[in-house]
Amino acid sequence: MTQRLEAEGSKTWSYKWDDKSDHDDVTKIYVNYSPNGIESIRFDYVKSGKPTDGPFHGQSFDTYTHTFEINHLKREHLESVEGYYTEDKGIQALRFKTNLRISKPIGYHDRCTKFILAVEGKKIVGFHGSINDWRVYSLGAYFTWTTPTRIEAIGGKVGTKWDDGVNQAGITKIHVRSGQKDIQFIKFEYIDKDGNLRDGPIHGSIYRRGSPHVFEIKHDEEYLVSVEGYYEGDDECGVIQALQFRTNIKTSELMGSNTGKKFRLVASGMKIVGFHGYAEKNLNSLGAYFTLLTPTKLECHGTANESTFWDDGAFEGIRKVSVLWASNRISCLRINYENTGKVEKRDNGVNFNKKEEEFVVDFPNEFITSVMGTMNSSQVTTLIFKTSKGRTSHMSGCHTSDSVEFVLERKGCAIVGFHGWYKPGMYITALGAYSFPMPVAPTAEKLEAQGCAGGAPWDDGSHFEGVRKIYIGTGEDGIVSVKFLYENDTHEIVVGDDHGNKNLLRHEEFELDYPWEYLTSVEGSYDVVPGSEEFEVIIMLKFITNKRNSTRYGLEDGPRFVLHKEGHKIVGFHGKSSTMLHQLGIHVLPITHN
Repeated sequence: MTQRLEAEGSKTWSYKWDDKSDHDDVTKIYVNYSPNGIESIRFDYVKSGKPTDGPFHGQSFDTYTHTFEINHLKREHLESVEGYYTEDKGIQALRFKTNLRISKPIGYHDRCTKFILAVEGKKIVGFHGSINDWRVYSLGAYFTWTTPTRIEAIGGKVGTKWDDGVNQAGITKIHVRSGQKDIQFIKFEYIDKDGNLRDGPIHGSIYRRGSPHVFEIKHDEEYLVSVEGYYEGDDECGVIQALQFRTNIKTSELMGSNTGKKFRLVASGMKIVGFHGYAEKNLNSLGAYFTLLTPTKLECHGTANESTFWDDGAFEGIRKVSVLWASNRISCLRINYENTGKVEKRDNGVNFNKKEEEFVVDFPNEFITSVMGTMNSSQVTTLIFKTSKGRTSHMSGCHTSDSVEFVLERKGCAIVGFHGWYKPGMYITALGAYSFPMPVAPTAEKLEAQGCAGGAPWDDGSHFEGVRKIYIGTGEDGIVSVKFLYENDTHEIVVGDDHGNKNLLRHEEFELDYPWEYLTSVEGSYDVVPGSEEFEVIIMLKFITNKRNSTRYGLEDGPRFVLHKEGHKIVGFHGKSSTMLHQLGIHVLPITHN
């Protein structure tokens, strides 16, 4: 249902206009302004999925024109309008805020009355207002609820269809009971939009023995971003085998058995607020509802006394930060933001005759995750930036004896914008930031193992960033064992298990120059062990990186195979082994850097 907010601004008699409320989204705003105020305004919309141009309201002679685009295809929508007016001249300045960023101030707002058009949890889909003397005198808006995105249930469509709905703000606790080969039931505890806790129903059977699992989510600072799992069967009789839940802060244990087909419920820049699916004697399928996340405005550190406020809003990311400073004071932040494929530059402070420290970020593969600084009673004195790749900038500025430290960061998030205060002509007196959840990493693809029959299955998993080192055990009959060292997304080394005969005394090593070098393919061959026609094993392995080839480990003869996917790197291994290696397969991710 659409909600109408009455027009704000001058109450002087004027001609009314109305774009109506039957639109899906606002896509572009045109504002013409002069020293006398906002002369005219126009909105472009999407209606029933098709673009539609709105009319100009007002008239423009010798004005400045400003446009503000909203990318609804990337789930961006208009949330609020901040305006300034005088009773005799109407609206003098406007500023628009989406769920992702804030426009520059448009117009002049000295000695004006301020108003805001906004409704919590809703978006703007239309405008109305009034004009007089060919200027915009007032502005009102139509609001509607943002529609959650529904991801269809994955698994079997048998049993009872269930749906917990979308009228929740988030999930606080998940109860799962797993059996040997299935998820027996699942139950969610939600928090509603008024902050009240609500128990969801049980989906599946409670009358069987199994292993209970509970995953708690601190809803005041944490939210669910994805679900991964495995299922057996098809759309008619599939059964969920295992589930794993990930928030912006932590990941649950794997609940169940990681056999069957892997699936993932995820939508970048969104959080899960509800679930649906099918269940009978067990959980047959699972789907989810997602809503958009909004940037978090981190508190400003410093003082606003006799200073000018600035606010860049939030963008997709930061490409470059230049800090200008002199002596023991930061005078200006010059920032290149990423804005839907375009670079948007902002200068905040005074940028002349100063030392400059430039820090370039490899967006979209790298994000600024924290800003560490110091300040005294009147100004920001030093700044240091840290990225998602563990890089740290040089320190800009200089400590003073009375400097105190501050940090701008939020766990699991990237810094995507800045705001603060500066003293005109002098230095920055306060600094704050906007944070937004890091983009969800792509799901690794599991390529089928190559080799021959025999042995027990194993899987090191796919939750790694890359391979650091490989241990290869060789014998007279071929490859006796393999073991892999990985690096995870927190830059910790993870040692994989020994696959094959771990008591072998002789082994060889292949170490990569990680992270500059990564594994792209594996070549191998397999054959029958002499004396046994039933016992086929892998007899040779060779590893290829983006920089070089390893030597051949093992024997030369036998049918060949290659493990490789173009444009991807290897981040995990799986296969089969006994006292020898029988099969080898890989997990791959797209290569996102040179």
